[in-house]
Amino acid sequence: MSDTRTVTAADGELLLYTGTAGRAARTGHKLTIRMNQWTAETTFDDDGHPTSVQLTVEVDSLEVLKGEGGLAPWTGAEAGVARGNALKSLDAKKFPDITYRSSAVVRDGDAYAVEGELTVHGVTRQHPLTVTADGDVFSCETVVTQTDFKVKPFSLMMGTVKVADDVHLTITATVPAS
Repeated sequence: MSDTRTVTAADGELLLYTGTAGRAARTGHKLTIRMNQWTAETTFDDDGHPTSVQLTVEVDSLEVLKGEGGLAPWTGAEAGVARGNALKSLDAKKFPDITYRSSAVVRDGDAYAVEGELTVHGVTRQHPLTVTADGDVFSCETVVTQTDFKVKPFSLMMGTVKVADDVHLTITATVPAS
């Protein structure tokens, strides 16, 4: 017998970290972004090990927490501009959700190899993950390449400063008991 548990942003944190690229990359800010609305439906076997996961992230819940580096100091106004640019790049009105659907979960000690499909910007691709467990706290780190999902990284000054193509993602969540 299995049970399904719901995990939301109230149970953890999903963060994105962007870098900069281009000839003038050092002039841009590296961003830390939090996704404030997401839900994961996770099914567990009788021994309490996950057997599947389905994650849905609301793109419009994106919040720019901070910007680091760059030539000019980071201001609160820049956070709003960066958020708008990110929503435009992701075409959030046309593609309001990012989803991940597992197809297989294999346990290896306190870690799980997860095979599944990630859908961003209307494009679905295979995206394997490694999820670690520490009691009821599960965490994962991965890299998503924007252009793999037909997302054009934001750029300015004719491309001399742009968001790096690879975006680092971390998610940590406490799964409620059944």
